[in-house]
Amino acid sequence: MKKLLNDPARVVDEMVEGYVGAYPQYIRRLDSSPRALVRQKLPPGKVGVVIGGGSGHEPGFMGYVGQGFADGVAVGNIFASPSPEPIVAVTEAVHQGAGVLYIYGNYAGDGMNFDMSAELAAMSGIRTATVRITDDVASAPADQAEKRRGIAGFVLLFKVAGAASDLGYNLEELAQVCAKANDRTRTMGVALSPCTLPQTGKPAFELAGDEMEIGLGIHGEPGMERGKLATADEVAERLLTGILGELELSRGDRVAVLVNGLGSTTMMELFVVFRKAAATLTELGVSIHRSYVGEFVTSMEMGGCSITVMKLDDELARMIDHPADCPAFTQIQ
Repeated sequence: MKKLLNDPARVVDEMVEGYVGAYPQYIRRLDSSPRALVRQKLPPGKVGVVIGGGSGHEPGFMGYVGQGFADGVAVGNIFASPSPEPIVAVTEAVHQGAGVLYIYGNYAGDGMNFDMSAELAAMSGIRTATVRITDDVASAPADQAEKRRGIAGFVLLFKVAGAASDLGYNLEELAQVCAKANDRTRTMGVALSPCTLPQTGKPAFELAGDEMEIGLGIHGEPGMERGKLATADEVAERLLTGILGELELSRGDRVAVLVNGLGSTTMMELFVVFRKAAATLTELGVSIHRSYVGEFVTSMEMGGCSITVMKLDDELARMIDHPADCPAFTQIQ
């Protein structure tokens, strides 16, 4: 796989430097930590929202810092958790006396480093709360949901967190609404081709040209099943079967739907997948309150996509509708 790189060992730092240079109206890098990025304009008095994760998922996670989303992000190496240093730096920078919410994917490294950062923040008198995102239905059975990974549901959860913070929720209320949103969000994905890590130049996994893998993780973690490549409609039906089997949607319910490309899937293909997902939900009498189609959480140049569905109530619909403006996501109410 050909890549436009200089030194693979410096690709993350060079990416961050380029990102900050490209979007100075949105974001700045802290002098104390080159992997710590915060909003240029932070509204006073609100609860801080801090996100973070490994590189290689662009525009996640840097792209979701701005109005209506996160206040700061800690950037890790490729497919690796950020260390406590940038997490603590971002925490201190966005804290305004009302506390800070940590919201991130449910991965061992992220959990360990954010928990350590929360302890360090507490020593400085900063209250924190944590919500771990567990939307990937393929990564563990329903009765072990606490073991599930966070994948493209990140985007909708980050949006709920940012909106609730903008609307004046206190730290406890913010954690509560995000936990509710997480409980009502499910994602399932399919991989069509592997990604190549810059450091090794080798595919993260092997998949034959006529194969697909249902439920593969965004770091190349094994999925639920591998089989022959199916049509877009068949794939959409398979993904929605896993999602809808847990959300228990009824006629008249409202949802937000996100169809996410993993890095090398065209918008044409993503819209074909969304078409089938929308038709299936309509047949069930479920209305799509908001829909999003594009690349939101990628896996380098992996081929494939995922579908995320969030079951809305009035409170969550208000959060999803809230205006947002950041490099990866702009929405006018």
